[in-house]
Amino acid sequence: MRAARFTLDPAFTVGEVNPRLFGSFVEHLGRCVYTGVFEPGHPAADAEGLRQDVLELVRELGVTAVRYPGGNFVSGHRWEDSVGPLRDRPRRLDLAWRSTETNRFGLSEYIAFLKKIGPQAEPMIAVNLGTRGVAEALALQEYANHPAGTALSDLRAEHGDKDPFGIRLWCLGNEMDGPWQTGHKTAEEYGRVAAETARAMRRIDPDVELVACGSSSRAMDTFAAWEATVLQETYDLVDHISLHAYYEPHDGDVDSFLASAVDMESFIESVVATCDHVGARLKSTKRIDLSFDEWNVWYMSKAQAEVSALDWPEAPRLLEDNYSVLDAVVLGSLLIALLRHADRVTVACLAQLVNVIAPIMTEPGGPAWRQTTFFPFSQASRYGRGEVLDVRVDSPTYGTAKYGEADLLHATAVRAEDGSVTVFAVNRSRTGALPLEVALSGLHLTDIVEHSALADADPDARNTLADPERVAPHPVDGTALSGGRLTAALEPLSWNVIRLR
Repeated sequence: MRAARFTLDPAFTVGEVNPRLFGSFVEHLGRCVYTGVFEPGHPAADAEGLRQDVLELVRELGVTAVRYPGGNFVSGHRWEDSVGPLRDRPRRLDLAWRSTETNRFGLSEYIAFLKKIGPQAEPMIAVNLGTRGVAEALALQEYANHPAGTALSDLRAEHGDKDPFGIRLWCLGNEMDGPWQTGHKTAEEYGRVAAETARAMRRIDPDVELVACGSSSRAMDTFAAWEATVLQETYDLVDHISLHAYYEPHDGDVDSFLASAVDMESFIESVVATCDHVGARLKSTKRIDLSFDEWNVWYMSKAQAEVSALDWPEAPRLLEDNYSVLDAVVLGSLLIALLRHADRVTVACLAQLVNVIAPIMTEPGGPAWRQTTFFPFSQASRYGRGEVLDVRVDSPTYGTAKYGEADLLHATAVRAEDGSVTVFAVNRSRTGALPLEVALSGLHLTDIVEHSALADADPDARNTLADPERVAPHPVDGTALSGGRLTAALEPLSWNVIRLR
């Protein structure tokens, strides 16, 4: 196979990586919360019922902003149910996932969870604009953020949280374009209520950051028209618009699945174009950024049957996809797509954090372990901080049914503040190693710190309860740096991290 090539030069960059690019998502769905992050009585649980084994893995994963409490769940959620003494919290039907919500874990517990992750973990709260509206969003904001001296801020203190939560980042509803959403609205209806809510929330705090709902999928019939209509109403009131995308192989089409990031990059660029068109039409100098606050590999085609069969249980086993090496390589490619657009994608949330289509799995009363998808995310979060260099590949291609000819190499590179560079690269070939040649210009790199790869002779290899360490990244030999030129061989179907200093 001929070599894939690109050049790195500090004069050609994309933009700085916002740490929020490595966010995640905790929704009241399945076992994400209950027996996931929260399991009182578990041997590893602390006094607040938070699983310390899960907390340790979350810190290792490197998540930053954590979106909460949904997701589809939020459109039927009453935030008041989730605060105050546990004995007073009501049980409610969750229409989104045909489950019973006990509210034993709520707003205060979520904030405590973030604090125990560490200072890098930032709250990102979604407000209910499905069955509720402006008044309830304002009440939640006052309860969470006002220092003291009002009924709701004093109620928070009475509930044991004297200090305000300091929530800066708010989502104005969730997937309001979707007919499945409780309280689904047209673009005109949603744009109006989002604008009213944004305007009112800024009266309490002009510096809040607000995310308007974009399309819940690029495949929606209303895609682009939805964004244009919503932004026409909200452009000067919000900071971000959301994108959601999930990928799985359809009808055994693995080649197209491996090229999922082709669709993700096109989706991002289409939304950027729509945002900028609306801004131009409004003669605005403001720039709207993108919040890709739901993304992952998700075998969604089987989820509908799982949900429809439920009869209102508590925390059922739902959406617990067990990820393979193939899935991890695709997820790594999606991370590369996000980094390649770091100039506009300033928030991104891997959906979700624990058990539900998640990089971390747990067993009730038992252990927690890393899925295959844990590793690309943790490596990108650790080494993908700094300035993204502009990578334009010259690569061999292969044919796909959905996306036509796609590059076998998908890559990006990030330069850290100390001048070190990390190359993230995926070889989409299932059959052959891909030679890689990188010309290094003006970077003064002299040493290879490491080259690791996530790959396996069995692309279906997985980490499970019975064998939780079956798959992990391994070192790669033969990578060389000489005369300003990096050379390597990327194993078939592999996620690669090459660190240079």
